Amino acid sequence: MRTIGLIGGMSWQSSKLYYERINQHVAERLGGAHSAQIIINSLDFAPIAKLQSEGGWKEAGAILANAAQSLERAGADVIAIGANTMHKVAAQVMASVRLPIIHIGDTLVTALRSEARSRPLLLGTRYTMEDPFMIDHLANKGIGALVPDRTDREALHAIIYDELIKGIVTDRSRDTVLSIIDRSAAREADSVIFGCTEIGMLFPPTEAGLPAYDTLELHAEALVDFALA
Repeated sequence: MRTIGLIGGMSWQSSKLYYERINQHVAERLGGAHSAQIIINSLDFAPIAKLQSEGGWKEAGAILANAAQSLERAGADVIAIGANTMHKVAAQVMASVRLPIIHIGDTLVTALRSEARSRPLLLGTRYTMEDPFMIDHLANKGIGALVPDRTDREALHAIIYDELIKGIVTDRSRDTVLSIIDRSAAREADSVIFGCTEIGMLFPPTEAGLPAYDTLELHAEALVDFALA
């Protein structure tokens, strides 16, 4: 079994879900007492969130690059950035190590294309919905993602940063996100992307009202595929 190196802490709420899902997949495939070989470098998210808000992406990328290098030195065979938003600096991180980095967007493209989805609704942080890094990643594969309107984007961003990354899950926020999805279905979205690794804390993909793709789940499964290949 190969060792997975996870850059976590962004937020720690989703990092614990990564750990759980990866181990569940390994246990299901290998049976018995098997579990995954994982090295986690869990970062303090507060300085990174501050850099995000200030536009300090190069500096934030340097923090993640250092984390990736430490995972490489520790013996990881593959690296994952455990957050959608921080894939904005994926190229910077990839350039800092020799190991393969499994891009969360690649796992998403594979899933969408396998079911012929071409007009998904992209949910995530304001950065993921408004900056082009994820939308372009999908567009380059022929997938034209929609995003909610500005008011809904601001509401979703607040739910993520004020609640979900702190482990706060409320019915009100759940209903807000479901309403955002409903409004986008009227714009002919054919599916919905949980493009933030915390969104699945609100409700499972089966309750989204549209075919839903949870990027954390897809990423975790791809990492296990690599580890067990």
